Amino acid sequence: TVSKEARSSMKFLPLIEDAIKKPVFGCQMCGQCVLHSTGMVCPMTCPKTLRNGPCGGVRENGNCEVKPDMQCIWVKAYDRKETLHLPQVWKDHYNDLRPPVDMRLKGTSSWLNLITKRDKQTPAGWAANE
Repeated sequence: TVSKEARSSMKFLPLIEDAIKKPVFGCQMCGQCVLHSTGMVCPMTCPKTLRNGPCGGVRENGNCEVKPDMQCIWVKAYDRKETLHLPQVWKDHYNDLRPPVDMRLKGTSSWLNLITKRDKQTPAGWAANE
């Protein structure tokens, strides 16, 4: 079991994570962070909140169909994962099929969800075809 002090300090983890990640990466605190595998680009900044690559509505210039003045998040993620000096294993994660966003985790700490493996639990009825 977790001590009372540890539980108390865990309440502040989402605040700390948000303060660090939001200004640098545009983190939306979805609780299911994949920054490491998307070239440090938060896919939740996509207007369609897609977690598995471009929607097919990418304009010829690489911009978003919904927000024409914004570069497609997934085009940006691909470019960044290729140019940043990230470990190859993280670059390979770019093509992983991710489960849909579990909105129950919004506002929670992805760090804590990673440690507890809560981020690996998928919504009922969803399974990847492998």
